[in-house]
Amino acid sequence: MKIAIATDDGVTISPHLGRARSFLVVEVEDGRIKNRELRRVAGGGMRHGECDHRSMISSIKDCEVVISFGMGWRIYEDFRANGIKPIVTDKPNVEEALEAYLKGELVDRKDKLH
Repeated sequence: MKIAIATDDGVTISPHLGRARSFLVVEVEDGRIKNRELRRVAGGGMRHGECDHRSMISSIKDCEVVISFGMGWRIYEDFRANGIKPIVTDKPNVEEALEAYLKGELVDRKDKLH
């Protein structure tokens, strides 16, 4: 399983997915982290309203999950339509959110969608 986390620095989760410069892609096998890769987002780092959904989705098309601190309803639904489970979290730290997800404790905060 691969999990993508929107980030600019690999430590904190980007406040808005559409402006994220990269994804930390974490490969998990048998509940353990097997590999980490920082991927530059195709079309990332844009201003509000300029996010290229297709490019962002293609950046992580091999992932089952994407975690962000915030995103719009449209990209949330676009991820779902492409077989990627989007999760909006209130956890600002990459490691904290990843750990919560692996324990099955990460809450999808749809109330944070805009």
